Amino acid sequence: MDIFISAIILLISIFLILVVLVQNPKGGLAANFASSNQVMGVRKTADFLEKATWTLGIALVVLSIVSAAVHPKNDASNPNQQGEESAIQKQIDEAENPIQAPPSMPEGVPTPEQ
Repeated sequence: MDIFISAIILLISIFLILVVLVQNPKGGLAANFASSNQVMGVRKTADFLEKATWTLGIALVVLSIVSAAVHPKNDASNPNQQGEESAIQKQIDEAENPIQAPPSMPEGVPTPEQ
């Protein structure tokens, strides 16, 4: 699920970059003169690109929040992961202490060496 959400976030980011690059700049000195040159079709295209930018931006924010909520946590406060060790850590611990000491016997019980 986490990989799926990350892939969608990546696609939305690419589309958002492309939509922003296609848009004409609206600010600066040329903004006053550009309005007289616009044709009806150009204005409709600009509206579509603006709506697409807002939609993709909102989708990116929402999916980022969902991704943060779905992503598994690796902290000690999670009760499901307390006491769990990875297989690699177990192998390292066994390599450091290959022979385990026998458990201590209660007092008064004879040991085989006695």
